[in-house]
Amino acid sequence: MSDWHNYLNDTVKNIPPSGIRRFFSLAAEMEGVISLGVGEPDFVTPWHIREACVYSLEKGHTTYTANQGLLALRKAVGKHLSQTYQVDYNPQDQLLITVGVSEGLDLALRVIVQPGDEVLIPEPCYVSYVPGVILAGGVPVSISAKPEDHFEVTAAMIEQAVTPRTKALLLSYPNNPTGAVLSKQQLSAIAAVVKRHDLIVISDEIYDHLTYRGKHTCFASLPGMQERTILLNGFSKAYAMTGWRVGYAASNAEFIEAMNKIHQYTMLCAPVTAQMAAIEALKSGRQEMLKMIEQYDRRRRMVVRAFNEIGLPCFEPGGAFYVFPDIRPTGLSSVAFAEELIKETKVAVVPGNAFGSSGEGFVRCSYAASLASLTEAMKRIADFTARKIKRL
Repeated sequence: MSDWHNYLNDTVKNIPPSGIRRFFSLAAEMEGVISLGVGEPDFVTPWHIREACVYSLEKGHTTYTANQGLLALRKAVGKHLSQTYQVDYNPQDQLLITVGVSEGLDLALRVIVQPGDEVLIPEPCYVSYVPGVILAGGVPVSISAKPEDHFEVTAAMIEQAVTPRTKALLLSYPNNPTGAVLSKQQLSAIAAVVKRHDLIVISDEIYDHLTYRGKHTCFASLPGMQERTILLNGFSKAYAMTGWRVGYAASNAEFIEAMNKIHQYTMLCAPVTAQMAAIEALKSGRQEMLKMIEQYDRRRRMVVRAFNEIGLPCFEPGGAFYVFPDIRPTGLSSVAFAEELIKETKVAVVPGNAFGSSGEGFVRCSYAASLASLTEAMKRIADFTARKIKRL
């Protein structure tokens, strides 16, 4: 019998599975689990957005769209970016509708990375960033943001990591998993480094609307950054549309043309019904979105307060829907804390080291769950933590 493992691509064989999925699987196998591990809104997509999808089906809109996506959606995205961030993109050749931001990230990396190129990645970071760079043939270079700085990367840290092989910087603020945000002043300092070293920036801004302090700064809106930035965004988080799998990329025409070239051979186009729903979300979804954000903000403050009262230090995140509490007072590693917590209390969280080595000693907890579930989860975590600290 053949050893089929030997037939696999070596790069794929050497990439570890996602640290998040393991705990999703554990939670799925147990009854009565409260999951704070899923980065997904607990809200259902607002009805008027779902209705737009239903109506499109009733009208027989079940065909392929143009590879770049429906022109009506590209125009709506362009209008949204212009009105919100004062950045203008031509819908004809500077915008691409993708199958979620995940596809957009993969496309962006594959079109700009040559074998051996280095891509700077501030950590902790989303789990797909490092594997994505490796699969594109690049070399991921992690920059460890510090807990004492609330995991906010600085221009000086980025400058120090630049080498002659550095090609790009991959940014994501508000950040997953920490909820950290960067001010316009901080981002402007980073932009100066980017310009000085002639870097490309991939800016994943999927949590832009989920900003609770101040106003989100779109990296492409900074002077001189629009042409050298591949802006990625979508509808999953702010509009509770995770399962619809629709996102977009905005950049210069050359980058978008190259991304579309891969897109047309792999995905062909994003689902037409999801695109129709996305048009409705941009057209009339703001009020429902603001209601959801208000609920996230309320939950955010409650969870941060609870963790600090428990004795697990937790800074107040400025965006997204995650907190990143320090679990080192328990004497447990991130993995041990998450494993013991779910087994003893049926509360699922994600170990911080799933997001890079700089996340060790922390866990990610999503507060995109009901207040009732969050309240019960925090009671269980409080009891668990008290037992572990008493044991020390």
